[in-house]
Amino acid sequence: MPTEATEHTPSGTAVGAGTVYGADQIQVLEGLEPVRKRPGMYIGSTGERGLHHLVWEVVDNSIDEALAGFCRNITITLRADGSMEVVDDGRGIPVELHPKTGKSTLETVLTVLHAGGKFGAGGYKVSGGLHGVGVSVVNALSEWCEVEVLRDGRRWAQGYSRGMPVTELRDLGPAEGTGTTTRFKPDGTIFETTLFSRDILVGRFREMAFLNRGVTLNFHVEHQETDSDGAPLGPKVTESEVFHYEGGLRDFVAYLNENKDCLHNDVLHMEGERDGVVVEVAMQYTTGYSETILSFANNINTIDGGTHLTGFRNVLTRMLNEYGRKANLLKDTQQNLSGDDVREGLTSVVSVKVPEPQFEGQTKGKLGNTEVLGIVQAIVADKLGHYLESQPSFTKSVIGKAVDALRAREAARKARELTRRKSALESSTLPGKLADCSDNDPQRAELYLVEGDSAGGSAKQGRDRRFQAILPLRGKILNTERARIDKIYANEEIQAMIVAIGTGIADTFDVAKLRYHKVIIMTDADVDGAHIRTLLLTFFFRYAKELVEHGHIYIAQPPLYKAEKGKKILYCYNDRELEAARAELGDNCTVSRFKGLGEMMPEQLWETTMNPATRTLLQVDIEDAAESDRLFNVLMGDRVEPRRAFIQQHALEVRNLDV
Repeated sequence: MPTEATEHTPSGTAVGAGTVYGADQIQVLEGLEPVRKRPGMYIGSTGERGLHHLVWEVVDNSIDEALAGFCRNITITLRADGSMEVVDDGRGIPVELHPKTGKSTLETVLTVLHAGGKFGAGGYKVSGGLHGVGVSVVNALSEWCEVEVLRDGRRWAQGYSRGMPVTELRDLGPAEGTGTTTRFKPDGTIFETTLFSRDILVGRFREMAFLNRGVTLNFHVEHQETDSDGAPLGPKVTESEVFHYEGGLRDFVAYLNENKDCLHNDVLHMEGERDGVVVEVAMQYTTGYSETILSFANNINTIDGGTHLTGFRNVLTRMLNEYGRKANLLKDTQQNLSGDDVREGLTSVVSVKVPEPQFEGQTKGKLGNTEVLGIVQAIVADKLGHYLESQPSFTKSVIGKAVDALRAREAARKARELTRRKSALESSTLPGKLADCSDNDPQRAELYLVEGDSAGGSAKQGRDRRFQAILPLRGKILNTERARIDKIYANEEIQAMIVAIGTGIADTFDVAKLRYHKVIIMTDADVDGAHIRTLLLTFFFRYAKELVEHGHIYIAQPPLYKAEKGKKILYCYNDRELEAARAELGDNCTVSRFKGLGEMMPEQLWETTMNPATRTLLQVDIEDAAESDRLFNVLMGDRVEPRRAFIQQHALEVRNLDV
């Protein structure tokens, strides 16, 4: 940016800036050039998230065919060469000449932005792709892309490279059936990585199958061993998984609650349609204290909620209060149950299909259709009211649990007020053991949550006091997966974190009050350190999830080893790096294993773990909220058997285990 002031003449010439700004400086990008020029605008990023977005765009097209009633089977194959293939038995992309472009409709869909059947032409009644970028963006960002279409008794095919056709549309002859096959290989010159994550793919495909009952998603992963020159060694090996759920959302909730103790056996299922809007809700209460509510609009995970989620929450609170009073189950309290009370222990999935969805933002994180709120309320009120009338034991147990939650909430409120009163009498409201930073700008400030006073002392001495704050934690914090909110507020270590971070938790959470934009968990690289890290992550996931969703939670990566020879010192973060260091320094180098952060000198801790110029931080993300919920419940919940099975299944995957 120029620092000197400039004056502009009518011709567009910048006087005093030394440059000319006129028509020649205005770029017009043709076709799919804008996508390759600014890929992040279309798929969010060129990292792992953007890479997988390519798959979602192609599979979503097949799912839209399923929503329209024309597709029942989708087969996705991750090839050994890193390419992806998606095959469906839908109607097949039309191939006839398009009247506006003069090209085949297939080529138009693959090479023109926002060309498709989802923009009011009647091709799809309901679609998740209204604001989607479409298969044309997948084509633009792929090294190569091939599409085959089965339609009208013929097989058609066309090939592309980086968004440009490299073959004409070819008629390959007679063929039975209908459908579309899309093969593509992401462009390595665009993406930071072209390696797909099997776990991310599986999570999304399972979710799609739950949301579209009766549709089958077959997922295959090919493996091919090669020699140093890339030549294949032996035959390909294929792993396969099938996702098909006739119960739809019922099965989804049962899956989420698989390792939880449930308050009632049946999963409540409510479904209805009004004014073209289809509403489906499944719910089941557990004996736990945290709520898990997932919301979807046209198969899109609306992580920020919206009118459909608000409608469900409002009607649930109103109905349980009405029936609680009617059945005399709230006689011991004058207060009404709050939303938090009635949702304690609830697992629910809310899904709507809307003909003209209005999403807030390109990420589609929030549904904005105002009419959906009333439709959801009406349908749930009708179905839930009938269930509450006909199942008195269910009504009594659920309202009883909510009353217990109300009492715990009142106890938590008193604990908060007591803390505030005590803090008002002190010179500072911040915890005494917090070594705060001098910079008051949250965007620059960092808070290190450090295991133990010894490591906390080293961190305080080694930090940059301008922007790094240190909060030592004594021992293992409370397991918040097994505790109600009143017990959480009563825990001193958690209370210190809540006050230091500034946002509050649960119903009092306000991200605008965040005091540090980086909250960094720094624990020892041993079993106890891993346990403390998991306890902290459980707390954030359950009671301050927005901190995770907005990318504010990080995990520090201290070195495991120090290799030295003479005056040369190399820090190693895993066994592979240690072997490389030994090769560099020679066999007679000295290797020491760091047992804990407290063993490190302040200078070492700064150099290896805290210096922004040299450190490695892992940003905690929620790619799959449903799987994250299940994993936290397995690791930190009351039931031992699922945890034992998980440990047995994954024990051999552990690296650098220090017992």
